[in-house]
This record gives sequence, structure tokens and C-alpha cells, in this order.
Amino acid sequence: MDKIVQDVWNREKELVELLSDLIRFRTPAPPARNTADIQAYIAKYLKEMDFETEQWDVYPGDPNVVGHLQGTSSDAYNSLILNGHVDVASIEEDENWKNAPFQPIVEDRTLYGRGAADMKGGLAACLFAMRILHDHQIELGGDVILQSVIGEEVGEAGTKQCGERGYTADYAIVADTSHCEIHGQGGVITGWVTVKSPTTHHDGTRRQLIHAGGGMKGASAIEKMNKLITALQELERHWAVTKSYPGFPPGTNTINPAVIEGGRHAAFIADECRLWITVHYYPDETAEQVAEEIELHLRKTAEADVWMRDNPPELEWGGESMIVDRGEIFPSFSVDEEHAAFALLQESHQEAFGKKASSRMSETVTDGGWLAAYGISTVCYGPGELKHAHAVDEQIDIDELLDYTASLLRFILKWCNTEKQK
Repeated sequence: MDKIVQDVWNREKELVELLSDLIRFRTPAPPARNTADIQAYIAKYLKEMDFETEQWDVYPGDPNVVGHLQGTSSDAYNSLILNGHVDVASIEEDENWKNAPFQPIVEDRTLYGRGAADMKGGLAACLFAMRILHDHQIELGGDVILQSVIGEEVGEAGTKQCGERGYTADYAIVADTSHCEIHGQGGVITGWVTVKSPTTHHDGTRRQLIHAGGGMKGASAIEKMNKLITALQELERHWAVTKSYPGFPPGTNTINPAVIEGGRHAAFIADECRLWITVHYYPDETAEQVAEEIELHLRKTAEADVWMRDNPPELEWGGESMIVDRGEIFPSFSVDEEHAAFALLQESHQEAFGKKASSRMSETVTDGGWLAAYGISTVCYGPGELKHAHAVDEQIDIDELLDYTASLLRFILKWCNTEKQK
């Protein structure tokens, strides 16, 4: 095994070139609908390694690619899913990058470019580990399924469609940004809170709406939304006091008022206001439970208000896309440290990095929740630091990328050549 793994360092230039190729594809989301070329590149790469491939459009211009490498004894040996997304964080025109975001450059053992950390680095490592096995003509007992998916940055869940199509395995690694720690995660759901008046009033009537003797019943939807925001902050503090989960700092379960929209223009009393909230919840809860709890709290708040008791807020939850319907869901998952694969992953990491991998719950979310939702024991384990993801001058440490690839390669050799537990 050591001779095979040593090839990771012997072929460093090839791995860096592979990652650089992936970065050159401009795949920011939003705007999305731009991943067909990179997925064609990845499909070709997989076919060269004898993977059977399937490709389908999740959205026009944004296809998933799944490669399946069948083992020599699939029924007897453990199978593995390697998962990564090809979309990257958006770029704003006024961002001051020292180099163009999609023109990768190496300086001082660091590779710069959009997606280097999140998460084309992890995806390149998955592809390159399989390339080394192929070139050494290594046959695995169990299957490897490599999922190159779209939509993670904007909640479009290409990984969810992989589950819907029946792709499964005995274990799954999402090679997303974790600084080579082993992560689980809480869940995320977004929702829209809408306050809407049945009547519209001119700005000049405000005195009649709010002062003695005015005689008009009406309200500003913006001002009423302020009450609901205060109520959400109170519920958030209550959650921080009363809820907890191992591995999370207290108060990780948050309700973020992320976007607010309201009013027509200055000559009107605002007759509608919409608030987009992002809710983080713990793995021992469901998205439906936390949504119901928020709805109940806001209904009670509205009932205590003389205008909102007749005009209660409306709530919409989740969605399939931050772009299409402005909503998303990311399920939660915990790391099963008793799973047989976890010990092998720790062993492989120790051999590559010379130290044990930290195992914890992440402050962010990945597509791993969708793999877990389809009954697959899953971890997030990938190269790159979160502080570099989405950042100007996004970057990845080349030595970390090499060590990670070596660790992953060792794990694949061990796990996929271990007999399934009866």
C-alpha cells in the first residue's frame, strides 16, 4: 500500500494541474446554469478509469454526473460513495482579488482560485485517488460511486436527486471543506414570513392611522414586521437556554433575519413586508418541528397585536432552490463513531497526517445531510479551511491537499477491501 500511496507525492504536479483545470471552469452559483462543461470534463475523466457514468440535468445547463466503478465482489465487500459539488460561491465585480478568480496560480505552496477550498480541491482529490488506483491496476472488492453534483451553494441539492435515483453505499464521504476534520452537521431550513395589509393607504393618511381621532384602521407592514423580528429574537434566546446537542457550542441553533423586503415607495404606507429567515437546528430535531415551533410563536405574537390578530402573518418553508423559489433545506446528520468505517478513516488519517483527526459538529452545512437522509452513514471530510471558502483570494494549502489525498486513498483501499458485516 505504501508504494501506491507514495505516488500521490510523486505525481503532485498532476494533482495540482487537475485542480487548476477544475478551477478554470467558471461555475459560480448564482448565477448557476454553467456546469455542463466541467461535468463533461469529469465524465470523460471517469470513463478513462473504467467508471460507468450517468449524467442528467438537474436544471438546464446544470447536470449531475455519477460514476460507478464495480468491485470484484460487490455483494461481499463494502461500497463507498465519494461526493463533491462543482458549483462555487458567486463573485462580485468589486471584489479585490490579487489574481483573477478563475485563473489559478500557485505561490508558496498555496493554490489560489475560486473553488480551491470549497470544494474543487476535495473533488480533485477524490478523482486523483481513483486515478492512482486505476494506473496501478488495483482492483477493489467493493464498489465506488463518485457523485459530481451541482447546486450545493444555492440549495439546489443535486445530491438529493442522486438519492432519489437509488444510489446508495455502505458509507459516504463528502469531500467538502473541513480542514481534514471529520464533521457532522446540524440542519438548515429557510422560510419567508409575510405581513400583508388588505388595504392600501397614502402616506398622507398616516396621522389618521396612528393618532387619536384618526378613525382609520390600518398599519405599516414594515412596523408590524419589526414586532415579529423581536419575537424571533426572543425565541432564539429561549432556544439557546433550553436546547443543546453534543459537539455544538451553546446557541448554535439560530434564527437569522437574512433579507427583508417591504413597501412600494415613499408615497405609500407599506402594505406588505417579507422577511427571509435562515434557521439552524440540531440533529435531534426535524425541519418540520422547528418550523412548527416558530409558526406557533409568531401566531401568538400576532394574536397579541390589535391589527395582526385580524391580519396574521403567513409563513412558507423550504424550497428546492435559492435561485428559483428562494428557499432551501439541508438535513442534519451526526458522525457515527461506532461505525466500522470511522475507525478505518481515523487510521488512514493518522498514517497520512501523523496525528488523529478531530471529529466534531460543523458550524456550516453540506450535501452530506441528503446522503444521510437516504439512510447512508455519512461524514464530511475534506481539505481546505472554512475561512478561505467564499473568500476573496480563496486558496488551499497544497501539502494539506496531498496529505488528504493520501489519507483518502488509504481509506478506499481498506474499506472497499473489507468484507461487509453480516
